[in-house]
This record gives sequence, structure tokens and C-alpha cells, in this order.
Amino acid sequence: MRRTAKAVNFGILYGISSFGLSEDLGIDIATAKKFIDNYIYMNVENVKSQMRKGMLEYCILLLLSKKKAYASEIISDFRDARLIVVEGTLYPLLTRLKKDGVLDYEWVESTQGPPRKYYFLTREGAEALVELKRSWNEISATVNHIETTNHQLPLK
Repeated sequence: MRRTAKAVNFGILYGISSFGLSEDLGIDIATAKKFIDNYIYMNVENVKSQMRKGMLEYCILLLLSKKKAYASEIISDFRDARLIVVEGTLYPLLTRLKKDGVLDYEWVESTQGPPRKYYFLTREGAEALVELKRSWNEISATVNHIETTNHQLPLK
């Protein structure tokens, strides 16, 4: 596997063709082309997923800075904001944020079923939110500046 990785990395760096890579690794040309394409071309869906994951904690703290909420309500509020989050993503994140001391919860009786676990920010969470807001504003300003700058290069 290491030999394959080295062949792909150095081969692409030095401009190897699909045919050349297939000969070096003893694989078919189509597989060699996939290696090269996956190395060179950005996987946009993966980048989008990473961006969503990166901002999810910030969004949870933002939401909980405004009100206490239980998990289903958080998911619903995110859906209203067009941020799709499933329980399998949210619950482990809430557990980790609780363990990190930025969230806490209280049980509240419900008229429609079992008691609900309402999450809220701790003092540490409020402090973390201030720092995350600052970072978000810096990142947002940087991206907006780059987006709106009139320096355009010709596309290849």
C-alpha cells in the first residue's frame, strides 16, 4: 500500500500519465486514472460536509444562547435554517459538549410523553461562544473580501 501511495504521489507530482501509473503499479488504466483524478480534483461534497461539521458546534451554542432546547427542537430549528442534522450526529456532539463543560441540561416534564432533556449554555459555553463568534466574523470577513475582490484570473 505504501508503495502504491508513493507511486501515486510522486508520479502525479512529476506528471505521470494514467498509462505510466498503470504500468508502474500493474493496474489497469481506468483504475490509474481514478487514482489521478481523486488526487487532483477536489471532492466538493466532502468539502461541503467538512464545512458543515466545522460550524455545527458554533450553531448549537448560538441556538442555546437564545433559549433552552431539547434535541428534537434543536434538529427542527436547524431544519428551519436549512441545516440538516440527524440525531446520530447531534446526540454524540451534545454529549461531548456537555463533557467539555460548555453545555449542561435539565430534565423537564412533558405533557406529551416522557420528560425531556433541555440543554443550555454554561458560563464556559458563553465564553466559548464569544470566541467562536469572533472567529466566525474573521473567517466570514476574509471569505467576503476574497469573494468581492475584483482581481480575476482567467480560468483554464
